[in-house]
Order: sequence, then structure tokens, then C-alpha cells
Amino acid sequence: MSVVHDFLLDIVDPDNQQKMAALTTYVNEQFPNLVPVIKWNQLMYTDHDTFILGISLAKAHFALAPEAITINLKASDIKAAGYAYTDNIIKIKWNQDIKYDLLNEIISFNIVDKQDATTFFRK
Repeated sequence: MSVVHDFLLDIVDPDNQQKMAALTTYVNEQFPNLVPVIKWNQLMYTDHDTFILGISLAKAHFALAPEAITINLKASDIKAAGYAYTDNIIKIKWNQDIKYDLLNEIISFNIVDKQDATTFFRK
């Protein structure tokens, strides 16, 4: 069993499970160098042992956690997508569409910005 497969098994609602399967498939196909791991009860994607994106599950939404600097940088796009967000997470309701172009920009930014990172999270 893979880390992603095990993560998907925690999703009871079949529609939500399918939506998350599509999201993780997208990340795995677009960013094959990222390594999925489970830490702190969430799926995380890492690059050279540094954090790129976290995905956590809730009843009414799932959350993307790309770190605060990335959320600040993309705040207007996140708002335009209709997503709620805090300093550390982007909340996407299960019934909202996933804006894959925005997801791609977030992940790509973190990969480039953290290419020389030697710590898991930014300091």
C-alpha cells in the first residue's frame, strides 16, 4: 500500500474520496519528484526532505497548507478562487472545484523558493 492510498482510505464519503484521489493524482503526475509522507495526521509532499505542501481532512472541507509566505503571495488568487484561508491554510469545501492552475502555482513556487532549503519548514 502506498502512503497516498492509505490517506485516501481515511475518507469515508465516496465523492470526497474521489475528489481527493483526483487531487493527489494530479500532484503525483505534475510533480513526480515530490515524495508523499504522512506527518502529523496529514499527507505532506516533500522535496529533498523539505516541506512543499500539506493536505488535511475535515468534515466540511479539506485544507492545503503551503506555508504562510506562499499564502501571502497568492492571497488575491486564493480569494478570487472563492476559498477561505488563514495565515497557514487554504480551506476548500468539498463541494468547491479545485483550481488546479492555482495549485500548480503554489507548488511550483514552493519548489523553486525552497530549492536550497536545508530545514523541513521555512524559518
